[in-house]
Amino acid sequence: MRSQYRGRVDNRQAIGSWLSGPRAAAEDMGVDLGYRGQGLGLPESGPGSVAPIGRRVGALLIDWGLCLLVSYALLSGGTAQATGNWALVVFFAVSVVTVGTVGCTPGKLLLRLRVISERGGRLGLPRVVLRSVLLLIVIPAVVWDRDTRGLHDRLSGSVQIRI
Repeated sequence: MRSQYRGRVDNRQAIGSWLSGPRAAAEDMGVDLGYRGQGLGLPESGPGSVAPIGRRVGALLIDWGLCLLVSYALLSGGTAQATGNWALVVFFAVSVVTVGTVGCTPGKLLLRLRVISERGGRLGLPRVVLRSVLLLIVIPAVVWDRDTRGLHDRLSGSVQIRI
């Protein structure tokens, strides 16, 4: 059966919206989504605003590197497989202890980031443990909302901000 549509189709906009993501596509349709963190009552930029993705990834890499060093030097006996496994244990412990007490891991501190509750203030121990477990699973951390918060942050009621 032959299509009744005889007009020219411009695929550039469809492809561009797909590559740019749903936020860009919605904004192209005239939807005003506001800035990241607006729905949480956070400022648009500067201290207290939602942490940018690059800094968060950088902090994660710093923390992971430190955990690999500690596990290699103290726990694994020099084997690569054991180093990776012990690094997960060290990462979990460091995350729970540091985020639960001072609100940031060593990597977050170096890059001037902090984890707080959606309502402000520190996270309680159960929410810190939940956040850390979900972060170890990895998948929740790479699924983001419109504020670029990972699913691990949403489920634990936390947000990463600049300090």
